[in-house]
Amino acid sequence: MSTTSAESAESAESAVSAVSAVSAVSAVSAVSAASAASAAPAAARTDAPRPVAVVVDGYSAGNFYPAAFAAYGTAVVHVQSTPELIPAMAPPDLSAYDDTVVVTDEAELVDVLRALDPVCVIAGQESSVPLADRLSEAVGVPSNGSAQSPARRDKYEMTETLRRAGVRCVSQFKTDDPDAAVNWAEGQGTYPVVVKPLSSAASDGVVVCAGPDEVRTAARAVLDAPNMFGIANTEILVQSYLKGTEYIVDTVSCGGERYVCGVWEYEKTLLPSGKNIYNRDLLADPDTDPVVAELTAYVDEVLAALGVAWGPAHAEVIVTDQGPVLVEIGTRLNGNISAPFHDVCLGHNQAALTAQAYTRPEEFRARYGGRTYARLQPAVVYNTPTELDGVVESVDGTAVAEIRSLESVFSATVKLAPGARITPTVDLLTTPLRVYLTAPDETALTADYEKVRSLKDAVYVVA
Repeated sequence: MSTTSAESAESAESAVSAVSAVSAVSAVSAVSAASAASAAPAAARTDAPRPVAVVVDGYSAGNFYPAAFAAYGTAVVHVQSTPELIPAMAPPDLSAYDDTVVVTDEAELVDVLRALDPVCVIAGQESSVPLADRLSEAVGVPSNGSAQSPARRDKYEMTETLRRAGVRCVSQFKTDDPDAAVNWAEGQGTYPVVVKPLSSAASDGVVVCAGPDEVRTAARAVLDAPNMFGIANTEILVQSYLKGTEYIVDTVSCGGERYVCGVWEYEKTLLPSGKNIYNRDLLADPDTDPVVAELTAYVDEVLAALGVAWGPAHAEVIVTDQGPVLVEIGTRLNGNISAPFHDVCLGHNQAALTAQAYTRPEEFRARYGGRTYARLQPAVVYNTPTELDGVVESVDGTAVAEIRSLESVFSATVKLAPGARITPTVDLLTTPLRVYLTAPDETALTADYEKVRSLKDAVYVVA
């Protein structure tokens, strides 16, 4: 591109950004004022607009935020931080937002958001956490701040921060050289070890390696491909293998007071390739399972070490013979969230709790601060594995209907459409179905889970 063309393109982009920014402020103000006026009784109407929440990159689980904040009388603005949507993730439903801002210049974006006077600026998904931290800090709303953002996103910095704080953590090494990764693994004197990207999600690029050749192959594979957010992997993380049962610990914090809103046990299968298939997530019962209290005490240490005082967090922790050890934590919603499902088995959901923490902080702290959830009934999230390999010719509606008709099945998501490629499952991203099950009776729940297992591969007709 010539210099003149480049300058023209840059000017055009700035002009579009400026128009989008001004339009966003005007539109949200108008929508908020109109909504407030129409919702109020005639004798009590004022011109005061609704409060505004800002969601940065509301992909995947972030799609639960608009309804959650709307329930608290709050308008929701979506910030798209990239010129184009990220193709690897379930896109945000922009129709659910009061407005969308597409501004790539961060200083300009801060000015736009300040004009909205929001109650919060929060990350809609994993890769937007650092930007949301900077924006919330700059705008002057409740924030975890940017000083420890790298430790809340980069898995190496995360663990080293725990180590400095005296929190139990894994041994690790980072490098841009596959041979150096092998040398570190050999120096540990024992296998397996785990190779993974520094910053990704959903088990992307994570491999359990039983020997030096596998370490080298896995390290090269990480470096040769971008992560699931389309960002180049420039370094490799190698960690000691944690033997034990893995759990999810989901929390919401409000001014440093956290609520544990769910603990789920991972049921996993390790493939010969070194990839873990996450099969079932089983909701733990705090009243009967002492591991919930053990995990809660440990995650409290993790949150404090990483400076998490506001918003949701999704931690993955393995309980070893020495005690709980963090695998990783993200300051965003659990990617497996289904708000209506969680409302049934838990009585609340992480998105709604987050909205309450920001819009009604005193109410949140009084009801939830320092507490742990109660399990209302047993529940399972089943990400179905498959050995099918080919192109989806059609989806068998009869099989889908039979799964959805089971008494314990709350909902079932068919991920692939006709024409899509289906491949043998190697990680969470390659599971073709997600099924949410809950029932008062554990026996009935297990029976329906087994029935889903027998039907899952009948859902897709593969050419």
